[in-house]
Amino acid sequence: MATGTKDKASTKSSVVVGTGYNPGQTSAPAVPGFVMLPRCTVTVENCKDGCKIHCKCDDEVACSMLQNLCRALEGGVCGFTCLHNGQSLCNCSLTCGHSSCELTKDGCCITCTSGDAKCCQLIQKCCECLKNCLECGCTCCVTLNNTPVCCCVAC
Repeated sequence: MATGTKDKASTKSSVVVGTGYNPGQTSAPAVPGFVMLPRCTVTVENCKDGCKIHCKCDDEVACSMLQNLCRALEGGVCGFTCLHNGQSLCNCSLTCGHSSCELTKDGCCITCTSGDAKCCQLIQKCCECLKNCLECGCTCCVTLNNTPVCCCVAC
């Protein structure tokens, strides 16, 4: 017998679809675009010379999409945008560091480092901000070259 309600687990998609994303844009685009991003679990950790952002996917398709985006955009500037109630709360572009992307079995690990002590400290403080936003339930889009590569919707 069919019912009118759906199980939450069956409606959760591994890919997030939304309107065009541009963190620096201040007005509405003339023609709205759409972007499909893999839904991931994002964790952040400080390392000796900067920080690591781990993006992990539960779904094979989302993982493949994430890894393809990382391969295509690797070496570019890493950044992130945190949204609270649909509004941009925090937007960081880690331009003072070098980014690299390592593919893992369930996603990727983006490392942003700097040999300069002050830049390293700045990177770590920005990543602490990301970690705090995630802990408070914000939605986060991780970017490479200002192109979103994954989205973490707070659980």
